Amino acid sequence: MDQLQDFIRRGVSRRKFLAGVGCSGTAAALTLAGCGGNGSSSTTPTSPTTPAVTDTDILNFALNLEYLEAEFYLRATTGSGLSATDAGANAGTVTGGGQVPFATPAIQQYAMEIANDELLHVRFLRNALGSAAVSRPEIDLTNSFNAAAMAAGIGSAFNPFASEDDFVVGAFTFEDVGVTAYHGAAGLLTNTTNLGAAAGIMATEAYHAAEIRTLLAQLGGNYLTYANQISALRATAGGGNEVAVAGNAIVPADSNSIAFDRTTDQVLHIVYLSAAAGVVKSGGFFPAGLNGTITATTN
Repeated sequence: MDQLQDFIRRGVSRRKFLAGVGCSGTAAALTLAGCGGNGSSSTTPTSPTTPAVTDTDILNFALNLEYLEAEFYLRATTGSGLSATDAGANAGTVTGGGQVPFATPAIQQYAMEIANDELLHVRFLRNALGSAAVSRPEIDLTNSFNAAAMAAGIGSAFNPFASEDDFVVGAFTFEDVGVTAYHGAAGLLTNTTNLGAAAGIMATEAYHAAEIRTLLAQLGGNYLTYANQISALRATAGGGNEVAVAGNAIVPADSNSIAFDRTTDQVLHIVYLSAAAGVVKSGGFFPAGLNGTITATTN
Protein backbone atom coordinates (compact mmCIF):
# COMPACT_ATOMS: atom_id res chain seq x y z
CA MET A 1 0.00 0.00 0.00
CA ASP A 2 2.94 2.34 0.51
CA GLN A 3 3.74 2.03 -3.18
CA LEU A 4 0.13 2.80 -4.09
CA GLN A 5 0.22 5.92 -1.91
CA ASP A 6 3.38 6.97 -3.73
CA PHE A 7 1.44 6.65 -7.00
CA ILE A 8 -1.32 8.86 -5.64
CA ARG A 9 1.09 11.56 -4.51
CA ARG A 10 2.57 11.67 -8.02
CA GLY A 11 -0.85 12.39 -9.54
CA VAL A 12 -0.55 16.16 -9.90
CA SER A 13 2.49 16.06 -12.16
CA ARG A 14 0.78 13.47 -14.38
CA ARG A 15 -2.29 15.66 -14.79
CA LYS A 16 -0.07 18.58 -15.77
CA PHE A 17 1.40 16.39 -18.50
CA LEU A 18 -2.03 15.50 -19.86
CA ALA A 19 -3.07 19.13 -19.78
CA GLY A 20 -0.15 20.08 -21.96
CA VAL A 21 -0.70 17.58 -24.76
CA GLY A 22 -2.74 18.47 -27.82
CA CYS A 23 -4.95 21.15 -26.20
CA SER A 24 -6.41 22.03 -22.81
CA GLY A 25 -6.98 18.41 -21.87
CA THR A 26 -7.95 18.91 -18.24
CA ALA A 27 -10.82 17.21 -16.49
CA ALA A 28 -12.60 20.54 -16.04
CA ALA A 29 -12.24 21.42 -19.71
CA LEU A 30 -13.57 18.04 -20.75
CA THR A 31 -16.58 18.39 -18.49
CA LEU A 32 -17.36 21.79 -19.98
CA ALA A 33 -16.98 20.22 -23.42
CA GLY A 34 -19.93 17.98 -22.76
CA CYS A 35 -18.41 14.77 -21.38
CA GLY A 36 -20.34 14.99 -18.15
CA GLY A 37 -23.59 13.93 -19.79
CA ASN A 38 -25.16 17.42 -19.90
CA GLY A 39 -26.21 17.01 -23.53
CA SER A 40 -23.88 19.66 -24.93
CA SER A 41 -21.52 17.28 -26.71
CA SER A 42 -21.92 16.77 -30.42
CA THR A 43 -22.97 13.39 -31.78
CA THR A 44 -21.94 11.32 -34.73
CA PRO A 45 -24.85 9.67 -36.58
CA THR A 46 -24.10 6.06 -37.45
CA SER A 47 -27.26 5.12 -39.37
CA PRO A 48 -30.94 6.07 -39.44
CA THR A 49 -31.79 3.14 -37.15
CA THR A 50 -28.73 3.16 -34.89
CA PRO A 51 -28.51 5.49 -31.88
CA ALA A 52 -25.89 8.19 -32.32
CA VAL A 53 -22.57 7.68 -30.54
CA THR A 54 -21.57 10.59 -28.32
CA ASP A 55 -18.19 11.64 -26.99
CA THR A 56 -19.37 10.43 -23.59
CA ASP A 57 -19.97 6.95 -25.04
CA ILE A 58 -16.47 6.87 -26.53
CA LEU A 59 -14.75 8.09 -23.38
CA ASN A 60 -16.61 5.54 -21.28
CA PHE A 61 -15.48 2.85 -23.72
CA ALA A 62 -11.91 4.04 -23.13
CA LEU A 63 -12.50 4.08 -19.37
CA ASN A 64 -13.41 0.39 -19.43
CA LEU A 65 -10.08 -0.38 -21.08
CA GLU A 66 -8.22 1.83 -18.61
CA TYR A 67 -9.83 -0.06 -15.73
CA LEU A 68 -8.42 -3.29 -17.17
CA GLU A 69 -4.91 -1.92 -17.60
CA ALA A 70 -4.91 -0.25 -14.18
CA GLU A 71 -5.96 -3.45 -12.43
CA PHE A 72 -3.32 -5.46 -14.25
CA TYR A 73 -0.42 -3.11 -13.48
CA LEU A 74 -1.45 -2.13 -9.95
CA ARG A 75 -1.83 -5.76 -8.90
CA ALA A 76 1.48 -6.64 -10.53
CA THR A 77 3.36 -3.88 -8.71
CA THR A 78 1.54 -3.50 -5.38
CA GLY A 79 -0.56 -6.62 -4.97
CA SER A 80 -3.71 -4.46 -4.75
CA GLY A 81 -6.04 -3.04 -7.36
CA LEU A 82 -8.04 0.16 -7.66
CA SER A 83 -9.57 1.68 -4.55
CA ALA A 84 -13.34 1.67 -4.11
CA THR A 85 -13.38 5.36 -4.96
CA ASP A 86 -11.47 4.87 -8.21
CA ALA A 87 -13.52 1.82 -9.23
CA GLY A 88 -16.94 3.46 -8.86
CA ALA A 89 -20.04 2.80 -6.81
CA ASN A 90 -21.19 -0.34 -8.64
CA ALA A 91 -17.82 -1.86 -9.46
CA GLY A 92 -17.57 -5.45 -10.60
CA THR A 93 -15.20 -7.90 -8.99
CA VAL A 94 -11.67 -8.57 -10.21
CA THR A 95 -10.45 -12.17 -10.38
CA GLY A 96 -6.75 -13.00 -10.22
CA GLY A 97 -3.62 -10.90 -10.22
CA GLY A 98 -0.85 -10.62 -7.68
CA GLN A 99 2.43 -8.89 -6.98
CA VAL A 100 5.13 -9.98 -9.39
CA PRO A 101 8.46 -11.14 -7.87
CA PHE A 102 10.52 -8.69 -9.92
CA ALA A 103 14.21 -9.56 -10.17
CA THR A 104 15.38 -6.54 -12.18
CA PRO A 105 15.02 -3.11 -10.52
CA ALA A 106 14.72 -1.32 -13.87
CA ILE A 107 11.84 -3.51 -15.04
CA GLN A 108 10.11 -3.08 -11.68
CA GLN A 109 10.46 0.68 -12.01
CA TYR A 110 9.04 0.60 -15.54
CA ALA A 111 6.07 -1.40 -14.27
CA MET A 112 5.47 1.01 -11.39
CA GLU A 113 5.56 4.00 -13.72
CA ILE A 114 3.03 2.41 -16.08
CA ALA A 115 0.81 1.45 -13.13
CA ASN A 116 0.82 5.07 -12.01
CA ASP A 117 -0.03 6.26 -15.51
CA GLU A 118 -2.95 3.86 -15.84
CA LEU A 119 -4.28 4.79 -12.40
CA LEU A 120 -4.25 8.45 -13.39
CA HIS A 121 -5.88 7.70 -16.74
CA VAL A 122 -8.77 6.16 -14.80
CA ARG A 123 -9.00 9.18 -12.52
CA PHE A 124 -8.72 11.62 -15.39
CA LEU A 125 -11.53 10.02 -17.38
CA ARG A 126 -13.76 9.58 -14.33
CA ASN A 127 -13.28 13.26 -13.46
CA ALA A 128 -13.96 14.30 -17.03
CA LEU A 129 -17.10 12.21 -17.31
CA GLY A 130 -18.40 13.17 -13.88
CA SER A 131 -21.71 11.50 -13.04
CA ALA A 132 -21.75 9.88 -16.49
CA ALA A 133 -18.65 7.78 -15.71
CA VAL A 134 -19.31 4.04 -15.67
CA SER A 135 -18.02 1.90 -12.82
CA ARG A 136 -15.38 -0.77 -13.27
CA PRO A 137 -16.85 -3.84 -14.97
CA GLU A 138 -16.13 -7.38 -13.85
CA ILE A 139 -12.54 -8.25 -14.84
CA ASP A 140 -10.86 -11.66 -15.07
CA LEU A 141 -7.05 -11.79 -14.94
CA THR A 142 -6.82 -15.57 -14.57
CA ASN A 143 -9.09 -17.50 -16.94
CA SER A 144 -8.62 -14.84 -19.59
CA PHE A 145 -4.86 -15.30 -19.80
CA ASN A 146 -5.26 -19.09 -19.78
CA ALA A 147 -7.74 -18.86 -22.65
CA ALA A 148 -5.49 -16.46 -24.56
CA ALA A 149 -2.52 -18.78 -24.10
CA MET A 150 -4.52 -21.71 -25.41
CA ALA A 151 -5.85 -19.77 -28.40
CA ALA A 152 -2.39 -18.40 -29.23
CA GLY A 153 -0.79 -21.85 -29.10
CA ILE A 154 1.37 -21.03 -26.07
CA GLY A 155 -0.09 -23.74 -23.86
CA SER A 156 -3.04 -24.54 -21.64
CA ALA A 157 -2.17 -21.93 -19.01
CA PHE A 158 -0.24 -18.69 -18.63
CA ASN A 159 0.29 -16.63 -15.47
CA PRO A 160 1.69 -13.15 -16.20
CA PHE A 161 2.22 -12.56 -12.47
CA ALA A 162 4.56 -15.55 -11.97
CA SER A 163 7.77 -13.77 -12.97
CA GLU A 164 8.95 -10.51 -14.48
CA ASP A 165 9.46 -12.18 -17.87
CA ASP A 166 5.92 -13.53 -17.83
CA PHE A 167 4.74 -10.08 -16.75
CA VAL A 168 6.33 -8.43 -19.81
CA VAL A 169 4.50 -10.86 -22.10
CA GLY A 170 1.25 -10.19 -20.24
CA ALA A 171 1.73 -6.44 -20.60
CA PHE A 172 2.25 -6.88 -24.33
CA THR A 173 -1.27 -8.32 -24.50
CA PHE A 174 -2.69 -4.87 -23.68
CA GLU A 175 -0.36 -2.11 -24.79
CA ASP A 176 -0.63 -2.25 -28.56
CA VAL A 177 -4.41 -2.61 -28.22
CA GLY A 178 -4.61 0.61 -26.22
CA VAL A 179 -2.78 2.57 -28.91
CA THR A 180 -4.97 1.27 -31.73
CA ALA A 181 -8.14 1.82 -29.68
CA TYR A 182 -7.38 5.49 -28.98
CA HIS A 183 -6.37 6.06 -32.61
CA GLY A 184 -9.65 4.52 -33.75
CA ALA A 185 -11.59 6.67 -31.29
CA ALA A 186 -10.04 9.83 -32.70
CA GLY A 187 -12.29 9.64 -35.74
CA LEU A 188 -15.40 9.36 -33.54
CA LEU A 189 -14.77 12.21 -31.11
CA THR A 190 -16.45 15.42 -32.20
CA ASN A 191 -15.18 17.91 -29.62
CA THR A 192 -11.63 19.18 -30.15
CA THR A 193 -10.89 19.34 -26.42
CA ASN A 194 -11.86 15.69 -26.05
CA LEU A 195 -9.79 14.82 -29.09
CA GLY A 196 -6.76 16.62 -27.70
CA ALA A 197 -6.99 14.78 -24.37
CA ALA A 198 -7.43 11.42 -26.11
CA ALA A 199 -4.38 12.17 -28.28
CA GLY A 200 -2.37 12.85 -25.13
CA ILE A 201 -3.41 9.55 -23.55
CA MET A 202 -2.70 7.72 -26.82
CA ALA A 203 0.82 9.18 -26.84
CA THR A 204 1.42 7.86 -23.33
CA GLU A 205 0.09 4.43 -24.30
CA ALA A 206 2.44 4.44 -27.29
CA TYR A 207 5.39 5.11 -24.98
CA HIS A 208 4.28 2.15 -22.87
CA ALA A 209 3.94 -0.10 -25.92
CA ALA A 210 7.42 0.79 -27.17
CA GLU A 211 8.86 0.17 -23.71
CA ILE A 212 7.31 -3.30 -23.52
CA ARG A 213 8.34 -4.15 -27.09
CA THR A 214 11.92 -3.13 -26.31
CA LEU A 215 11.98 -5.39 -23.26
CA LEU A 216 10.62 -8.27 -25.31
CA ALA A 217 13.26 -7.79 -28.00
CA GLN A 218 15.90 -7.94 -25.27
CA LEU A 219 14.37 -11.04 -23.69
CA GLY A 220 14.27 -13.01 -26.92
CA GLY A 221 13.83 -16.77 -26.78
CA ASN A 222 10.51 -18.30 -25.80
CA TYR A 223 9.13 -15.03 -24.44
CA LEU A 224 9.59 -13.28 -27.76
CA THR A 225 7.93 -16.25 -29.46
CA TYR A 226 5.00 -16.02 -27.03
CA ALA A 227 4.58 -12.32 -27.78
CA ASN A 228 4.53 -12.93 -31.50
CA GLN A 229 1.93 -15.66 -31.02
CA ILE A 230 -0.21 -13.18 -29.08
CA SER A 231 0.28 -10.64 -31.86
CA ALA A 232 -0.96 -13.19 -34.39
CA LEU A 233 -3.99 -13.94 -32.20
CA ARG A 234 -4.83 -10.24 -31.97
CA ALA A 235 -4.53 -9.93 -35.73
CA THR A 236 -7.04 -12.75 -36.20
CA ALA A 237 -9.52 -11.36 -33.68
CA GLY A 238 -9.02 -7.65 -34.28
CA GLY A 239 -8.84 -7.09 -38.01
CA GLY A 240 -5.10 -7.40 -38.55
CA ASN A 241 -3.08 -4.25 -37.90
CA GLU A 242 -0.20 -6.03 -36.19
CA VAL A 243 3.57 -6.05 -36.55
CA ALA A 244 5.37 -8.88 -34.77
CA VAL A 245 8.18 -8.06 -32.37
CA ALA A 246 10.44 -10.50 -34.23
CA GLY A 247 13.26 -8.63 -35.92
CA ASN A 248 13.23 -6.04 -33.13
CA ALA A 249 10.19 -4.18 -34.49
CA ILE A 250 9.60 -1.58 -31.78
CA VAL A 251 7.21 0.66 -33.74
CA PRO A 252 4.14 -1.10 -35.19
CA ALA A 253 2.87 1.15 -37.96
CA ASP A 254 1.62 1.11 -41.54
CA SER A 255 3.59 1.82 -44.72
CA ASN A 256 3.41 5.56 -43.96
CA SER A 257 4.67 4.98 -40.41
CA ILE A 258 1.29 5.94 -39.01
CA ALA A 259 0.16 3.99 -35.95
CA PHE A 260 -2.53 1.43 -36.62
CA ASP A 261 -6.11 2.05 -35.53
CA ARG A 262 -8.99 -0.24 -34.63
CA THR A 263 -12.74 0.13 -34.51
CA THR A 264 -14.62 -0.47 -31.26
CA ASP A 265 -15.82 -3.76 -32.76
CA GLN A 266 -12.27 -4.91 -33.39
CA VAL A 267 -11.14 -3.92 -29.90
CA LEU A 268 -14.07 -5.77 -28.36
CA HIS A 269 -13.26 -8.93 -30.32
CA ILE A 270 -9.75 -8.80 -28.85
CA VAL A 271 -10.63 -8.15 -25.20
CA TYR A 272 -13.53 -10.63 -25.35
CA LEU A 273 -11.10 -13.16 -26.89
CA SER A 274 -13.51 -13.93 -29.71
CA ALA A 275 -12.46 -14.09 -33.34
CA ALA A 276 -15.86 -15.33 -34.45
CA ALA A 277 -17.95 -12.98 -36.58
CA GLY A 278 -21.26 -11.79 -35.23
CA VAL A 279 -22.51 -10.22 -32.04
CA VAL A 280 -20.32 -10.82 -28.98
CA LYS A 281 -21.33 -9.24 -25.69
CA SER A 282 -18.82 -10.58 -23.17
CA GLY A 283 -15.95 -12.94 -22.50
CA GLY A 284 -12.21 -12.98 -22.05
CA PHE A 285 -11.00 -10.18 -19.81
CA PHE A 286 -14.58 -8.90 -19.35
CA PRO A 287 -16.67 -11.99 -18.45
CA ALA A 288 -19.83 -9.91 -17.91
CA GLY A 289 -19.09 -7.44 -20.70
CA LEU A 290 -18.17 -3.75 -20.59
CA ASN A 291 -20.21 -1.03 -18.91
CA GLY A 292 -21.72 1.81 -20.90
CA THR A 293 -23.36 1.93 -24.30
CA ILE A 294 -20.59 0.40 -26.45
CA THR A 295 -20.54 -3.12 -25.08
CA ALA A 296 -21.26 -5.54 -27.94
CA THR A 297 -19.78 -6.15 -31.37
CA THR A 298 -21.98 -5.68 -34.41
CA ASN A 299 -20.05 -7.87 -36.85
